Amino acid sequence: MTTWPPRRWLVAVLVAVAAALVMGVPTGVVPTSFYTRMTPVTWWDYPVWAVSAALLGLIAATYVRSSPGSASPAPDRAKQSVGAALLSVFAIGCPICNKLVVALIGVSGALSYFEPIQPLLGAAGLALLVAGLAVRLRGDVACATPAR
Repeated sequence: MTTWPPRRWLVAVLVAVAAALVMGVPTGVVPTSFYTRMTPVTWWDYPVWAVSAALLGLIAATYVRSSPGSASPAPDRAKQSVGAALLSVFAIGCPICNKLVVALIGVSGALSYFEPIQPLLGAAGLALLVAGLAVRLRGDVACATPAR
């Protein structure tokens, strides 16, 4: 990543900020007048949210060509990244505000069963994002195309 051109870093920062907003506003981690969270934000919601957004930015930056005319030979991990981001959103979201969870197991089930596994969902989401970034970076370094 130390050899990345400025436009890759720009994409990384812009996508990270966008991901932070897209994940933080609907889950109530970023307080707004649009949404009021029914359960308080826990201490671990903030690091999962911030690290997920940063990793998504870095992964998105790996899709930017390092030089004009070069293609990234790294394996595509877009689906894995989207899945990991969804895990992170479920991890940081309010358990009783999640309509899908409440429809499946009710409010008491959301608080009794879903809320305790949210940290595990966050850890799984972060692990998938780190793995996806590692694969993308490994492929980028192993098959680097010389600049013309």
